[in-house]
Amino acid sequence: HQPLANQLFASYAKVIDARSLASVIGEEELSPTDKKYIEFGRLFESKFVNQGFNENRSIEQSLDLGWELLSTLPRAELDRVDDALLDQYYKGDK
Repeated sequence: HQPLANQLFASYAKVIDARSLASVIGEEELSPTDKKYIEFGRLFESKFVNQGFNENRSIEQSLDLGWELLSTLPRAELDRVDDALLDQYYKGDK
């Protein structure tokens, strides 16, 4: 669980960087990867962080959701998780 958490938070840190850059140059001028981080941030905040008060999500559901969100990013960007875990859980473009 720790590698997934580490990757989620490291990826979210890159969201903050991408948003800062977008505030200077505009989101349309971001690289394709930075645009993916912007989208990941939106999804992470709306689906993962803002879990509804009445939503009773299990740890397994949270882990699956974490992998679903990370799978929106290019695999090459996921440097906090080893290849064996990526092979097992990453659902994005290989």
